[in-house]
Amino acid sequence: MEVVTCVDYHTAGEPFRIVTSPIPELAGTTVAERRMDAPTREDVDSIRRLLCHEPRGHADMYGCFPVPSDDAGAHLGVLFWHKDGYSTACGHGTIALAVWAVHSGLIEADPDGTTEIRVDVPSGRVTALVRSVEGVVRSVTFRNVPSFVVATEVPVATSRGDAHVTLAYGGAIYATVAASAFGLAVTGADRTDLIRIGREIKAQVDGAGLAAHPDDPRLSGLYGTIFYDDLGMANHVLHQRNVTVFADGEVDRSPCGSGTAARIAQLVDERVLDIGDELQHESIIGSTFRARAIDRAVVHGRPAVVPEVEGMAYRTGEHRFVLDPDDPLGTGFVLR
Repeated sequence: MEVVTCVDYHTAGEPFRIVTSPIPELAGTTVAERRMDAPTREDVDSIRRLLCHEPRGHADMYGCFPVPSDDAGAHLGVLFWHKDGYSTACGHGTIALAVWAVHSGLIEADPDGTTEIRVDVPSGRVTALVRSVEGVVRSVTFRNVPSFVVATEVPVATSRGDAHVTLAYGGAIYATVAASAFGLAVTGADRTDLIRIGREIKAQVDGAGLAAHPDDPRLSGLYGTIFYDDLGMANHVLHQRNVTVFADGEVDRSPCGSGTAARIAQLVDERVLDIGDELQHESIIGSTFRARAIDRAVVHGRPAVVPEVEGMAYRTGEHRFVLDPDDPLGTGFVLR
């Protein structure tokens, strides 16, 4: 009987399942290369399905395989996964992974200060700044890869009318649009409509090849759509509520870490925010991230920013999952 051990966390309500038992070695010398190999390997991808699909997971489950870093400059590497495959970035997952690294003793943290943990993800090297007080982790600031706007005023036609979206990159490419453009709000009551429209936007943008990364085609493709409500600004702090519909209709319960980084890039590009100004990014369940751009950059000739997203993750369980060889459902199923 196959056994897989995991530790589960949530970051602002979004699940993150960390595999702690060994997985088969993946081909490649970088995390980006291992991400391309993973879906081709039944011995590896079956573990993802086992943990992500029902009855052990659900349609909105998220998790990771810790893997070797690209080189000695990082503390660890990570492959992020969900029910539809492997993502290029995950801010909420990076926050959870950093908390786990300290809790598990993998990284020795300053008990009363900030500890830097460098993590190689498919989109590049990111940094988690873990703040501890009296030996207890209190928050993690996720410093992302440089983020930038890909395209503006992209027309989309949906079942609730036409609109224009902005495409922005924060380790993955997102479309952003006000929920009010479709007569909706970022609430649980509107989630079914938001999921449907998110799928429609993804299909159109990807079908037209508009979500193209300027340098690395492995990072191309629309990962998700961010719907937002603008809740105003006070004392240079912008307050917005958002929900990210990613992959094939999955709903992020958190404010979405890499999506928040993309949002910061867009808001600075639009001069709504300046370097250092804060975005209070609220999720569909009311949890929050605090985010800001800490510097400007140029990426492939485009203006970009270096975003930071602050949040916290909490352990929810330790698990020992099994696959009974006689189970007719095997590695599971996805109903939605």
